[in-house]
Amino acid sequence: MKTAILCPGQGAQHVGMGKDFYQAHAAARQVFDQADTALGYSLSSLCFDGPEDKLQATDQAQVGIYVTSVAIYRTLESLKKLPTSVDMLAGLSLGEYTALHIAEAFSFADGLKLVQARGKLMQAAALARPSTMLALVGADDATAEAIAHASRDAGVIVCANFNAPGQVVLSGSVEACQKASQVAQEKGVRAMQLSVAGAFHSPFMAEAAGQMESILDRTAIVAPKVPVISNVTATPHTDAASIRRLLVEQIVSPVRWAQSMSRLLADGIQDFTELGPGRVLTGLMKKIDRQSRVKNISTVEGLSL
Repeated sequence: MKTAILCPGQGAQHVGMGKDFYQAHAAARQVFDQADTALGYSLSSLCFDGPEDKLQATDQAQVGIYVTSVAIYRTLESLKKLPTSVDMLAGLSLGEYTALHIAEAFSFADGLKLVQARGKLMQAAALARPSTMLALVGADDATAEAIAHASRDAGVIVCANFNAPGQVVLSGSVEACQKASQVAQEKGVRAMQLSVAGAFHSPFMAEAAGQMESILDRTAIVAPKVPVISNVTATPHTDAASIRRLLVEQIVSPVRWAQSMSRLLADGIQDFTELGPGRVLTGLMKKIDRQSRVKNISTVEGLSL
């Protein structure tokens, strides 16, 4: 039976994430303690006790999710509760870094530096130019593209996340997203503005992508030992050079999550395990393929399910 591990991205963060693993398992404690030392502050305290507004900030949320997800993975590894064989991995946006680390494309410490830099750069880009994101519920990909196209007279706007059938997120200027909300309503599509720092996976992040390129060039990266799906192409990464290139492109390109999951299904994946805070990917998988078997491990209680 072919299995895949899924790693969540930004939006899955919440105060208390990882705390039960830290308290119950030495493997998780080691990951959080290593991160605290490397970062020079207590990320663990922020993840476990907040304050929530600080944890929600892009630069903190991304690091917190990466560390929490790896801590859960290491716990399963120490307990020998991982699937007998992991055939593929995928991660949503930030989660792609977690998946690449699990596949041994780079070390935990190097992944932590990358995620910390990525979060800071994306936060800075968001603050530099006002922008936002808009979720469309009930729009297929073509309709979402049409809504974005019809709103570009008000500013820059693109499709940023193809999450699941009927669930697409737009990303762009505040004015363009406001226009898109009106256009969506006219087309009978529900639109919801997201509470985010800025227009992620859009041209608004070009400065962050440019700076990440030099950081990735200085990072030791090798081909993953297990295939990892790229958010940009919805196909597996091949080598270190393509990983560096696609992680840069990912910052300004749409996340093709629905297409990525379709690729896993086409490759014969039958069982999916979401490792990390929240249940976002578990919910999306049920929308993508109701017949798929999805296990969520976000709490210690989930280890016994």
